[in-house]
Amino acid sequence: MATTEVAKTFKLGGELEIQRLGYGAMRITGRGIWGEPKDRESAKKVLQRAVELGVDFIDTADSYGPVVSERLIGEALAPYSKGTVVATKAGLTRQGENQWLPVGRPEYLAQQVEMSLRWLKKDRLELWQLHRIDPKVPVEESLGVIKKLQDQGKIRFVGLSEVSVDEIKQARKVIDIVSVQNEYNIGNRKSEAVLEYCDKEGLAFIPWFPVASGKLAQPGGKLDELAKKHDATVSQLSLAWLLHRSPVILPIPGTSSVEHLEENVKAADVMLSAAEWKELEDAAK
Repeated sequence: MATTEVAKTFKLGGELEIQRLGYGAMRITGRGIWGEPKDRESAKKVLQRAVELGVDFIDTADSYGPVVSERLIGEALAPYSKGTVVATKAGLTRQGENQWLPVGRPEYLAQQVEMSLRWLKKDRLELWQLHRIDPKVPVEESLGVIKKLQDQGKIRFVGLSEVSVDEIKQARKVIDIVSVQNEYNIGNRKSEAVLEYCDKEGLAFIPWFPVASGKLAQPGGKLDELAKKHDATVSQLSLAWLLHRSPVILPIPGTSSVEHLEENVKAADVMLSAAEWKELEDAAK
């Protein structure tokens, strides 16, 4: 049975080549993405192990903790090994566990870019993403200040998070956009139109919450059945499906465990036949 090959790498902005399977650094914080992790040293070990395993795309945000995730990345990985790309975000503020409020005022975003550079121990952010569009601030104002910082050499590439196709088009009138980060997995396809737009335009699509839950993933479900057949886990198959779904998708599974990290990274090696992918797709629909 023929298996379908998938591209292992993607060029951000058409020029910065990275492995498509990255690491999301949200889970190395405390409960509710608030405060310090239970064990800072083991959180750092997860980050170091990710790089050892060849992961060269790490996604974080100033609001994870807040500050905690960025600071741990800086402590664990700086000076960075050649080719390691750290993407961060700003535009969501924190008021407690699982509480997030958008703030897109230009002076606030400019401050947060400076703080990210400091915590990550970097001179330039390879990819900075607007975490949310603030309904109280025109996106042209939010991104106008980011354009100035990009012109100053503090930001290389710019992306967006949780946006519609129209919002991407509006943002692209102000600044060059190379990536979009929306919630998406095999069981949640609300962002299908956004993915199709990214595919057509060559923008990276970074799905957050990439591992499917729900009926498909339950014991006896189609994901579970095919995972067992290929000696894989449901998580690995969820990630493999994303890699197969489109060459612009960059999944960023997050974990606070080295063991789980190692399992996720192996998802890039899961191979299914074209018929099996279709079977999975039909079950998802």
